[in-house]
Parts: sequence; structure tokens; C-alpha cells
Amino acid sequence: MKKITPKAILMLLTTFPLWIYAQDQPFFKAPEGQSFVSTDLHIHTTFSDGSVWPNIRVEEALKERLDLISITDHLEYQPHRNDLPNPDRNRSFDIANGIAKKSKLTVIRGAEITRSMPPGHLNAVFIQDANKLLFPDDPIAGIEEANRQNGFVFWNHPNWETQRKDGIAKLDPMHVELIERKLLHGIEVVNFTTFSEEAIEIALENNLTMLGTSDVHKLTTWDFDILQGGHRPMTFVISKDNSTKEVKKALFEGKTMVWFKELMIGEEEYLLEVVKANISASSPSYKDDELIAKVTLKNYSANPLHLKYTGPFTFHQDGTIFKIEPYGEKSIDVKTLEIKTSFELPFELLNSVIGRKKYLSFTIKTQ
Repeated sequence: MKKITPKAILMLLTTFPLWIYAQDQPFFKAPEGQSFVSTDLHIHTTFSDGSVWPNIRVEEALKERLDLISITDHLEYQPHRNDLPNPDRNRSFDIANGIAKKSKLTVIRGAEITRSMPPGHLNAVFIQDANKLLFPDDPIAGIEEANRQNGFVFWNHPNWETQRKDGIAKLDPMHVELIERKLLHGIEVVNFTTFSEEAIEIALENNLTMLGTSDVHKLTTWDFDILQGGHRPMTFVISKDNSTKEVKKALFEGKTMVWFKELMIGEEEYLLEVVKANISASSPSYKDDELIAKVTLKNYSANPLHLKYTGPFTFHQDGTIFKIEPYGEKSIDVKTLEIKTSFELPFELLNSVIGRKKYLSFTIKTQ
């Protein structure tokens, strides 16, 4: 048998994402006094056009440390019907929920209303009965029924090239009507491997909640290179606690952050809360009679922070743009010109998105 060397073990470990090993640390620290709930609200199984049984979706979510998922199989699109007749559109939820009850994962009932454009595909989650949303000849009736069930309805992949050849998300009159009637509550700004600045603009201009979802059909490990350091897109919800009642309430209030690859996406107000909870600066220290302050910045999250310093000071060993690794630290030498017990450091987070070509600006104070 070939002996495994320590070097080989180290190489193997470095192919796995750090967040898999940081089991005792959250993806992101929650803003003070609140919960930060990791979700994926767009998932498929063999009960529509997915490739796996519902139990696999539960096991994936547990391994990837999600807090809440929704199985959102297509209501109208049933390509496996010859092999798997599906008269009950709640069945995939029932199976997944039955398995998840023995774990920390929450599964909520959902479905995908599958239409040509407009209105395109929409997910309804936090519903009571998926069967009642099935109206083959009426594109609006299922959305109205989801609202009667007090569901949260969002527009899936508005930039999907199959329905938008140019990849540009834009509103049709039917979408405007849905928004005006308060029947549409959110929009995917990230779906699978695609990202839409236009969808972010639509969200901001129409008070829609931003979401990012996997829309996974195969295995998340395959689709998102999890063993090579990747992760599925997730929507984090800033809520009072982890209960489904509070998560649903926060979704309707738009309190979300989308995590996509290394991007953090959301409304400025809520993204600022998250970023400030996940970075700190130490007290400045000076060596002998030098006027150069050493400050340690700490990243408490599973995401690297790409920072651009925008203040008046210059640094002694770095430029104004640098990165802090996940759960990592970065020491900077700041030329303060005088001894200071504390000072402010303004930054732009270059891997954040709060609008079209807009990055989050924030300031942290040395302790």
C-alpha cells in the first residue's frame, strides 16, 4: 500500500473549502441582537426535473450547513411523469420534511409556477398546499392563490437567456401589475451560476427582496465545485430569531444578503449591518518613537474581504487595496504622523454589490 505523506495530506485538505472545517464558526457573524439564517429557496428533485430524491437535498443542506431550504419542484413541468406519476405536488416536501425533522434543518413548503414570459417562472414559498396553485390555463391564478395562502412569491432567473435572449432582466407590463397589486415580493439577483445587475436595479426601484438561489437539479457538489472550495448561492436572512415566522417576516421586509462566489449582495442598509459585524480593527500600537501605527484587521466570515482604503493616511507596507482571507487577519502599518490612541479607517468593500457598479462604503474604528 502506498504511504500517504504529511505533504499529501496537506494538499488534500487544501482542496476543501475552509468553511467545511470551521464547523464551530458561522458563515457570517449575525448583526448584534439578531439571527442570520442561511437559506436556499429554489431546489429541485425527481418530483419535477431534478435528478435526486428529496432526502439527498436534505443531506446536502446539512453537510453544507444551511439553516432552511424549500423544495420548489415545478407544478406544470413534470418530465418524469411516465416513471414517477406525481398527482400530489406536496409529496417532495413531505418526504424532505419528514427526514429533516430529526435534524436542525428547517424545510418549508414551496413550488415553482412555470410559465412562458411573461411572467416567466416564479417560486412561492411558505405556502400551505402546492396543489391549489396549479392552474394550467391561467398565468396569474396560481400567483393569486399563493398570496391567499400568505406565501412569499419571487421571480426566478429574470435574466434567463432562454426567456431573455440578451440576458437582461426587465419588467413586462404583467410584472408591473403583479408588483402594484403586491402579489410579487422578491426577485432572484443570483440564480445557479448567473448574476444580474439589472435584477438588482429592479429590486431597488420596486421594493422587492433580493434573493440568490442554487436552482440545483443535479448534485450541489458537482454544480458548485464544493470540494474545490466553492459553495452554492445562498440567501441570508436577518431576522429576530431562527423561527419560520420571523424568517418569513424578514423576507417580506427585504432583510437579506446574497452570497454568490465571493460577492456579498444586498441593500446598503442591511449589507452594512452584516459587514460591520464581520470585521474589526485592533487598537493601534507604536514601536519605540516611530509614528507608524500597527493595526490588525480581523475577518470573522467565511468569505474573503477585498478592501480598498479611502482615507487620508498612507500605509507603510501595503497599497490601498488588499484582501483579508476567510476567518483571517491582516496587519497594516498606518503612517499616522502622530501618536493616536484611536482613529477611523474608511473602506470600500470591492466584492460587495449594493447597486449597478456600486460598492459598499463603511468605516471601522480602531478599538
